[in-house]
Amino acid sequence: MVGLISLVSLTPRRRPPKPPVNPNRFLDNRSPPPPSDDDDIDRNRSPRPKASDALPLPLYLTNAVFFTLFFSVAYYLLHRWRDKIRYNTPLHVVTITELGAIVALIASFIYLLGFFGIDFVQSFISRADSNDSDRDYLVNEDHRLATCPTPSPIVAKLDPLPEEDEEIVKSVLDGAIPSYSLESRLGDCKRAASIRREALQRLTGRSIEGLPLDGFDYDSILGQCCEMPVGYVQIPVGIAGPLLLDGYEYSVPMATTEGCLVASTNRGCKAMYVSGGATSTVLKDGMTRAPVVRFASARRASELKFFLESPENFETLAVVFNRSSRFARLQSVMCTLAGKNAYVRFSCSTGDAMGMNMVSKGVQNVLEFLTEDFPDMDVIGISGNFCSDKKPAAVNWIEGRGKSVVCEAVIRGETVNKVLKTSVASLVELNMLKNLTGSAIAGSLGGFNAHASNIVSAVFLATGQDPAQNVESSQCITMMEAINDGKDIHISVTMPSIEVGTVGGGTQLASQSACLNLLGVKGASKEAPGMNSRRLATIVAGAVLAGELSLMSAIAAGQLVKSHMKYNRSSRDITGATTTTTT
Repeated sequence: MVGLISLVSLTPRRRPPKPPVNPNRFLDNRSPPPPSDDDDIDRNRSPRPKASDALPLPLYLTNAVFFTLFFSVAYYLLHRWRDKIRYNTPLHVVTITELGAIVALIASFIYLLGFFGIDFVQSFISRADSNDSDRDYLVNEDHRLATCPTPSPIVAKLDPLPEEDEEIVKSVLDGAIPSYSLESRLGDCKRAASIRREALQRLTGRSIEGLPLDGFDYDSILGQCCEMPVGYVQIPVGIAGPLLLDGYEYSVPMATTEGCLVASTNRGCKAMYVSGGATSTVLKDGMTRAPVVRFASARRASELKFFLESPENFETLAVVFNRSSRFARLQSVMCTLAGKNAYVRFSCSTGDAMGMNMVSKGVQNVLEFLTEDFPDMDVIGISGNFCSDKKPAAVNWIEGRGKSVVCEAVIRGETVNKVLKTSVASLVELNMLKNLTGSAIAGSLGGFNAHASNIVSAVFLATGQDPAQNVESSQCITMMEAINDGKDIHISVTMPSIEVGTVGGGTQLASQSACLNLLGVKGASKEAPGMNSRRLATIVAGAVLAGELSLMSAIAAGQLVKSHMKYNRSSRDITGATTTTTT
């Protein structure tokens, strides 16, 4: 903690109140940190001294002596000056008495100047010192916090670092050791994270004590999941199910901080289960990458398009592409032009991996091969956004990316009434006006659903998928239709671009691997390449179907607000706790 100590002033000023200390700053039952040096200074600091404390006599007697002395000596010297002028005596010739009078005059003048002027001057000195102290406080704490209106929390250091680690922390703060190189220098990922964490707290002046450090395998993320770690975020995992899908029962793990989400999805799973479950079909399985290349003319770019889309050349391109991996298999090549720029969209199967790296390596092989026939081709970028990755795009909505899945179920009218608390007619009408018409009015792109992204995000986080790919993976259209003379309802979700994998990336982390194991899709399939990832995609679609069914029923029955007030509002007293807000 950076303290503020101003210069001594003659007039004592009231110290500003200290910001309240959050009682929940400290983990579990650990004792609070020892008091800081500034706290000791506050306790041991003596009262501010005054100018009069230096006088041997009371102030009123001292003032009387110096006032009398000043005017008496001044009168005496003026009288002597007048006599010397009258008798033509040189002014610079002085006697011992006159010399003592001059010294007394100077001394009394200095005292009176100090008495009347020091408080006035000291007020300016104290004000300037206070401003400098405030400015030093902000600069030393962190230049990024200069405009922050709230005081910085105290950084509590619970356990002292070993002397060797303390030296490394200082080197990191001084810039002698780059923070990103700690793992390679130390050879201990956990120790590197601990040192980086301490350096971060000292640099920013802010505590991250609530961010856990222990209990995580930092070696498992080195070089593949996260750089420069300082801890990990805890997200609760709930289970929805059993989800009866294609004759199998799944307990679906969902990592979320949104209350009501798991409960709602679980209700949808129940309604589907008692009605015989759901069925799913994988329509397409292919990851894409689309580089952008440029030529001197549009005609030359069109020649590349004709070459790539010619069936006669596909086999040659496939052989070159497939060299990148034993699982990568080129499926199609589509090229579109924008003037003299060509955007080439390659699609390939990638086994049980999500496959972004795999398809990128294959594309790189093809581009190098094409330079033989098209030496004038200028490769602008390996990705030209025609892929399209982590962005809402019509090409994914129409052509698909990753796994294209359709999932359907028939819910009996009795189940709609008893479990979902609504009616078939109400669900069909709401779906038409909300998911279809409402989304069309909003100009939605692949958003013809109630909340598909809620379920997709929760399952993605639990199973180690790329959370950013929720953007295109959540593209979904929900359809509802009354069947059997209006007694039952047919519901389906069509999701053309679910991007998942069961190997690589975050799927190998312990927690995420456990969730994949719960679903029976951990790692690569031993039966057939890609089977586990395709099954995971169908589970995602099935969970989305359950979530859509339950939420739409809650809205149709007017229960949405009531359920959120019950399950998504904490009744715990959090007055003294650190709170977070979610949207």
